[in-house]
Amino acid sequence: MSTSDRPLIQLTNVHKTFNTAAGQYNALKGINLTFSQGEFTSIMGKSGSGKSTLLNMVTGIDHPTSGVVRIGDEELHRMNESQMAVWRGRNLGIVFQFFQLLPTLTILENTLLPMDYGNIYPPAEREPRALELLRMLDLSDMADKLPAALSGGQQQIAAIARSLANDPPILVADEPTGNLDSRTAERVLDIFNQLALQGKTILIVTHDSSLARRSTRRVLICDGELVNEHIAHALPSLSHVQLLKLTKLMTPRRYETGVTVARQGALDAGLFVLTGGRVDILRQGEAKSLSLITTLLPGQYFSNLELLETELCDLTFRVTSDGPVDILCLPLAQFDQWLVENPSAENALRRSAAERSGFYCPQPRARPQEPRVAPFLATSYQDPLQQEG
Repeated sequence: MSTSDRPLIQLTNVHKTFNTAAGQYNALKGINLTFSQGEFTSIMGKSGSGKSTLLNMVTGIDHPTSGVVRIGDEELHRMNESQMAVWRGRNLGIVFQFFQLLPTLTILENTLLPMDYGNIYPPAEREPRALELLRMLDLSDMADKLPAALSGGQQQIAAIARSLANDPPILVADEPTGNLDSRTAERVLDIFNQLALQGKTILIVTHDSSLARRSTRRVLICDGELVNEHIAHALPSLSHVQLLKLTKLMTPRRYETGVTVARQGALDAGLFVLTGGRVDILRQGEAKSLSLITTLLPGQYFSNLELLETELCDLTFRVTSDGPVDILCLPLAQFDQWLVENPSAENALRRSAAERSGFYCPQPRARPQEPRVAPFLATSYQDPLQQEG
């Protein structure tokens, strides 16, 4: 891979183990992850999942027990603390949840600090640059005020201005909207979006899914391990533990152009999550001709449950003419076993299948007098997001 093709940030088989009074704690377990220039990524996970530890690997605040963290051409673990401080000042902007503005300095002076420490810009250029950053973020009228005179939202925006002082290519933020009202949080996320459009790589840690939806990419971590991003996107109603289990169970397959992936009456259709390419959903009409209902894209799924719900509609799932397609698959026997072991997930997926069947087959042919009705359809639905695991 050439330097120009290499991701800006690369974590390869990263493990992090802490020694505690209760024994060793594995905070990160074999993380393989890349981030490209201009990506705005939210890193999500419950408390203790490892998301802040992951961010500390990227910032060099902490080092992996094993594995490699590479940013640009630098492997962070090869630098000593002095080298790391210089590198961090030139390459990273860090936004803290509690702002961390120095209370005895004005907003302008706080914004100047990284330039003074980094000694990147000539002294005569620093104040005009700091003022321009504050103007860009609509904070120039607060330049001469102390942090205590600003609202929490204004202090967070000032912290963003400070993080941009040395024009770093990477901006990282740990729960940057955790102490803000919803309106100010939207303003902060708008700023991050604008910076990503300018080519900055933005990484934010958050547990708020509504805020994460504003980012262009979402990474989910559970118990120190990464959940497959396509699985997490396809099945957002499942708990993090359930999504991680599927990540470990599902295996990749490639289907070539025009191949039928699944169809009504097949005995081996389990769960399928698209990771690349497209799959057409076709319905057979009265004249045995196939008509296109819709096309599935990466990050979407279908399962045997859809085939059961629409068993009289003669559905076929086929790779489009511009294939191939890459799919994560869980065979039927394993899928059925997983459903038995995860009743809350079963309820969620069955309800989704019932809802989708109306779209796939709005006017199905009449069912027989005694249709097959599975007993689970009478069970009450439980939101799996309200129960972990």
